[in-house]
Amino acid sequence: MNEKTASQKGQKEIRINFPVNLQGGFYSNLLRVSHTREEFILDFMMVHEGMGTVTSRVIMSPGHMKRAVSVLQDNLKKYEDRIATIQEAPKPKGRIGFPTPGPPS
Repeated sequence: MNEKTASQKGQKEIRINFPVNLQGGFYSNLLRVSHTREEFILDFMMVHEGMGTVTSRVIMSPGHMKRAVSVLQDNLKKYEDRIATIQEAPKPKGRIGFPTPGPPS
């Protein structure tokens, strides 16, 4: 099979820098998604024993969000086809509150 390189396909190669401080990743067991007309905001959090911390925030345009959802669905299907069916985690019990800014001083 003859695989074409990105340049042979007329695509530009993009080099990505992966900063050392991000290479270990961040654990998340909770995700909050909000949106405006122009963007989706994904706050990844780590919650344990009544306390939580935002570990990462990702902001995407609606078009990129749709592509991200598609690639995630595709990879979940591949995982389940090759490895095992995934059981959805239960919803958190109780109310999860988020601080809201108070009135300006």
